[in-house]
Amino acid sequence: MKLLDKLIIKDFLKTYFFVVVMLVLVVLVLDFTEKNDTYIRNDVPSREIFKYMANYGLYLNNLLTPITVFISVIFITSKMAGRTEIIAILSSGVSFMRMLRPFLFAASMIGGASFLLNGWVLPGATAGVTEFRINYLEKEKTTSEANIHIKVGEESYAYISRFYNTSLIGYSFTLETIKDGELLAKLTADNIEWDTAKNVWTINNWRLRKLKGRTEEYTVGEELDTMLSIRPEDFDLPPNHHETLKLPELGKQIKVLEARGADNVGFYKIERYVRFMSPFAAIILTFIGVIMSAKKTRGGSGFQIAMGFLLAFIYIILFILARTFAENGATYPIFAVWLPNIIFAVTGLLLYKTVPR
Repeated sequence: MKLLDKLIIKDFLKTYFFVVVMLVLVVLVLDFTEKNDTYIRNDVPSREIFKYMANYGLYLNNLLTPITVFISVIFITSKMAGRTEIIAILSSGVSFMRMLRPFLFAASMIGGASFLLNGWVLPGATAGVTEFRINYLEKEKTTSEANIHIKVGEESYAYISRFYNTSLIGYSFTLETIKDGELLAKLTADNIEWDTAKNVWTINNWRLRKLKGRTEEYTVGEELDTMLSIRPEDFDLPPNHHETLKLPELGKQIKVLEARGADNVGFYKIERYVRFMSPFAAIILTFIGVIMSAKKTRGGSGFQIAMGFLLAFIYIILFILARTFAENGATYPIFAVWLPNIIFAVTGLLLYKTVPR
């Protein structure tokens, strides 16, 4: 690796970390100022506040990666262009793609670090942020989502109208056994309660219908203990539970939900798509950033940095819209998640025709 490559990589990474730290600190200060009265009113321990801010800082770092990468590369490249260094490099016979190599190498390092953070570090930080907000900032959560449908066996499907996580009781419980599209048995009950001593479900005021051809067997009872492949935690998951799982755990959870026939498995699949897609954003935005700022302008780098902020925000908005579209039932969710990267990659290739030769 040549000396110039090392200097570009060093300046790029140094600027990137500086921009990350500054932006994250600004947002954390604003967040603390906004919530300070709540901290005082709820008597939140200082240790918990610092822990929350550290976790939230990691979350912000991941969220702001497109902005920080784009701003860093535009700042470095425009500074080189202003000192006519890029003109000198290209005049010496170095191709534009060769000059891009150290930028893309540094962007790949940032993308790799982002992948590791997304897969193994950030989920714990996200869980910490969620737990802090539930414990100290939000009202106590007393119920999970209503109308829960879940597969609990190879041929068994359960339904609970509403589950209360404080009392561990679910109401209007139904358990159906279906084979080859035919209903074999149906168990209904007024409620189902988790027995913490036995670690089993107790079904109260139950009615069981067993269908055998044209005959039907009907029995009733007051109390029945049953083993189901679900636990109370399955009904008390936070809305962003898919964001709090490490990458291996995410894959296991997807298999469990698919086996149960859960309705929300799509959110977990989309989260996995996002974690593999996000690191490539740093490379694509770096490619565009170098092309945009390689020309020397009379107005200096201010306009180029402003354009960098604008394009980075456009990317984030596209990403949010694409993810929302995927979560709302897009036919090809993986394509929807990758759409921002595809759009910006095509844009970069079109802009490449305008680079100085």
